Amino acid sequence: MKGKGDIILNLSDVWKIYQMGKVKVEALRGVDLKVRRGEFLIIEGPSGSGKSTLMNMVGCLDIPSKGTIRLDGQDISKLSESELAKIRGKTIGFIFQKFNLLSNLSALENVALPMSFQSVDENKRIMRSRKLLDIVGLNKRYNHKPNELSGGQQQRVAIARSLSNDPDIILGDEPTGNLDTKTSQSILKLLSDLHKNEKKTIILVTHDPTVKKYADRVVRIVDGKLSESVIGKN
Repeated sequence: MKGKGDIILNLSDVWKIYQMGKVKVEALRGVDLKVRRGEFLIIEGPSGSGKSTLMNMVGCLDIPSKGTIRLDGQDISKLSESELAKIRGKTIGFIFQKFNLLSNLSALENVALPMSFQSVDENKRIMRSRKLLDIVGLNKRYNHKPNELSGGQQQRVAIARSLSNDPDIILGDEPTGNLDTKTSQSILKLLSDLHKNEKKTIILVTHDPTVKKYADRVVRIVDGKLSESVIGKN
């Protein structure tokens, strides 16, 4: 484990170009971005700005048309889908706007699922899932299925699931987008506490301006380009 403050993610002159019939669409145009280990980073921008494409790059869901992406020193720019999947499973935990929980599984089983893909022993999966649900305040909801939980509780399960394989980076795609204001603040406070207590690198892609106060740094993307960084809290 490297020390807090070194560069865990480094995007250098990253372009993503889609061919739409005879038209080329430049979704990302020469993006440079360095993320420090242990940083809480917000990526904001209007609809169509390139936020989702940038999230796909950061989350190892896609590779750039041009440029390089280094994750913990490894160049992932030209890896195969299977190689990217292995890195995602071990290094990045995802939180989605729509929670993406499996409706037929309990909270405990949803949290344990990513560990099964990493061949973690069943007893260890259960113990860790209980611990993570305790951390997010759901110690009395182990056996509840998603339809028995509120939206905020479902997102807490999703956060616990994102931590299941002890990833280096937590990546959230509009994680408060489907929640009311009070619940959103509760979820953001939880992520802030995880950042402080678990020393996780957290990257949130959002258009919600209230998220900024939790961040170490905010960067804005417009028309596929990053603007100057805006410093958040110290």
